[in-house]
Amino acid sequence: MSLHAAQNLWVSLTSRLNSVGQWVPPFLIRLILFWEFYEAGTQKINGENWFAGIQSNFPFPFNHIPADVSWFMAAWGEYLFAILLLLGLFTRFAAVSLLVITAVATAAVHWPASYDSLSQLWEGYAISNQGAGNYKLPLLFIILLLPLIFSGGGKFSLDHLLTRLTGGDTGHPITADFVSKGLGLVVLGLPLFFVSDYLGIGLMVLGVVLMIADRFITPTD
Repeated sequence: MSLHAAQNLWVSLTSRLNSVGQWVPPFLIRLILFWEFYEAGTQKINGENWFAGIQSNFPFPFNHIPADVSWFMAAWGEYLFAILLLLGLFTRFAAVSLLVITAVATAAVHWPASYDSLSQLWEGYAISNQGAGNYKLPLLFIILLLPLIFSGGGKFSLDHLLTRLTGGDTGHPITADFVSKGLGLVVLGLPLFFVSDYLGIGLMVLGVVLMIADRFITPTD
């Protein structure tokens, strides 16, 4: 096989994988996250409020919200936003909302109370808490939510259907400017703010600076 033929084969293969990738992976991510958050929300709705015992652990500004209100917001937030994920409706809004809920839960329940080094912090990357935290599962949820925030719910979603019905652009145009890079830093900084406020604020501020700089600087890529 010649190099040109191999290149054509590779382009043909990857283009088809890219096509399927707009349908299957986002749907599977939405499906598994729906089940996890729907189950968690249902358990809270039908269970007793245990937030009062950890209210002081909540990060700002949620530590100033009454425990009953926090419980209501978390329970119904997980329940309703999970349904939106399943339907692929307002996917980015639902994913950002669940990102915040997960980050707050991580800071309040799963993050280590203290750590002296990155290696000690890494000990908390676990399912069960052995005294160093257990943020592995919520971190995986956050990572799974990020593709839905950045790329949307995919073509097997009500968002895509509504876009087509309203005559919108379904081709997912890509704009690689400083605004896009700034938005990325803001999204990444948001969950970090709840577990490491200075780092999270730093990323979000840098993101805002990039978005403002876009008015004066044109990126080369």
